[in-house]
Amino acid sequence: MSLTNIFNISGSGMSAQSVRLNTIASNVANAETASSSINEVYQGRKPFFKIMQTRVNEDPFWQGSVFDDENTLYQQQGRGVMVQAIVESKATPQARYEPDHPKADEKGYVYYPNINVVEEMTDMISASRSFQVNVEIMNTAKTMLQKVLTLGQ
Repeated sequence: MSLTNIFNISGSGMSAQSVRLNTIASNVANAETASSSINEVYQGRKPFFKIMQTRVNEDPFWQGSVFDDENTLYQQQGRGVMVQAIVESKATPQARYEPDHPKADEKGYVYYPNINVVEEMTDMISASRSFQVNVEIMNTAKTMLQKVLTLGQ
């Protein structure tokens, strides 16, 4: 792996964490959204990440390789991360008895998403710190490249 690959890997990590932060923000913004039907309630979302692997023919330095299910040779090291899917929660919505609410159904219930705001905020802190670590990795790699360029002087 060359030093310049670090920028691609860190950049993909920052992109993935941005998607994570956006889904968390959406969950927090809709945590108290009322609905008159259990089928119309906002469902919390979570992104799932996947390692982007490099095929051997794409990278000449392919030591420590493995085969996947399709018998294609891959490196054990990835070349970044990508968002594989954003999945909706299967949690049962909260039914609250609020007969005076404008969105109450015929039985007087209003439905709210089953989103724990404290968990979402904890996840937001984790995503923010992961983003920050990727920025620091990029800055360190940039400093290292600048030092390499000054070696010949």
